Amino acid sequence: MLNALALLLLCQLTGEITSQVFAIPIPGPVIGMVLLLIIMYFVADVAGTLRETSNVILRNLSLLFVPAGVGVMLHVSRVADEWLAILVSLVLGTVLTLVVTALTIRFAMRLFKPRRAGHR
Repeated sequence: MLNALALLLLCQLTGEITSQVFAIPIPGPVIGMVLLLIIMYFVADVAGTLRETSNVILRNLSLLFVPAGVGVMLHVSRVADEWLAILVSLVLGTVLTLVVTALTIRFAMRLFKPRRAGHR
């Protein structure tokens, strides 16, 4: 479990460093996830090793939202002043995310769809 956690953190750190050094406008954790995906593609054992650790993290994911909740409570007056902008951005962001995700899945399904013999 410690090795898997170290790998996750190392990928995130590498992504952060890459993002900062090359001034890439992509968040470091996203670059780290792509790096982890590449590692998982080429090293067969990694997915199995990460499975248990990932499940533990996911089971306790709600604890990671506590600092964000505390931050919101510290700025509750600002949230009250700007509630409409926050609501609109949340709704539009959610809808946009759903649309982009659906289109991405649709594209990936077409791209990776197994072809039948004799059909092009």
